[in-house]
Amino acid sequence: MAKAADALARMLSLVPYLLQNPGVPVAEAAEVFGVSERQLRDDLDLLFYCGLPGYTPAELIEVSYEGDRITLRNADTIARPLTLSPEEALALVVAARALAAEPGLVERDALDRALAKLESACAAAMEATAGRVEVSLDAAGETLRAVEGAVERRRRMHLRYHNPGRDEVSERDVDPMRVVNVDGRWYLEAWCRLVEDVRLFRLDRVLDATELDLPAEVPVQAAPRDVSGGLYLPAPTDPEVVLELTREARWVADYYPYETYEELPGGGARVALRVHDDGWLRRLLLRLGPAASVVSPPSLADGVRRTAAAALAAYGD
Repeated sequence: MAKAADALARMLSLVPYLLQNPGVPVAEAAEVFGVSERQLRDDLDLLFYCGLPGYTPAELIEVSYEGDRITLRNADTIARPLTLSPEEALALVVAARALAAEPGLVERDALDRALAKLESACAAAMEATAGRVEVSLDAAGETLRAVEGAVERRRRMHLRYHNPGRDEVSERDVDPMRVVNVDGRWYLEAWCRLVEDVRLFRLDRVLDATELDLPAEVPVQAAPRDVSGGLYLPAPTDPEVVLELTREARWVADYYPYETYEELPGGGARVALRVHDDGWLRRLLLRLGPAASVVSPPSLADGVRRTAAAALAAYGD
């Protein structure tokens, strides 16, 4: 499955290439970028929704096919080198400084080099704002330092944790195992004494993290989870859900592991995926609206309809 970051980098290179090679065949462009023709067409479909603020047809990128050849129009701004105003460059410096202050940062040297170049390029703007810009870490950064300390010292922790899916706060003692970063978010992996199993806790959902005066006692059967393929890894025994997606919603297959994928007429797709807890899937379907429909199981379709009806009724109250 294509990763969102890879697709973004590819599309940023794809636009200048197509502008410099009008009428290039789909097969040739796919070969240049090392992707399948289907993936290239998916990228081109996304370009229809890209453009400048306003997002009327006059601002959006136009992609057209003449036979099997691609023509791109109304994308000249992306073809030009990126330039930043002094305010934009300064904002980027502030963001980079905040990121550099995060403990456990991967590829810190690359960030330091980029930050030095930015600071040199916008030296005048920085001098004008000297003493008026302060970078401070948010609560998630403070929590990150606390859990990293507990991992290093092998100490048990007490967490107050918010579960947005159920909108509830739980309290639990955990024995920290490691801190990991997945898709740009920090997680504490720990043996949870409440459920007696390994759990991943997203740090920006930790309301309070207290190190206890007790040693961490991780059972021998507690194994770190493989997060190289992302956090969502359904089990083969999880119930299967079949969805029909329009062309606009086909990106779902890029973000979630699926069992089967079948292209449909009109550019849509039918996908089957396994779901352990359908709460997140219901929220996704409500967000997609008419761009997605549930083929099976019928109980999920009924549940989504009831949730949507209740939400609409609340607007009428």
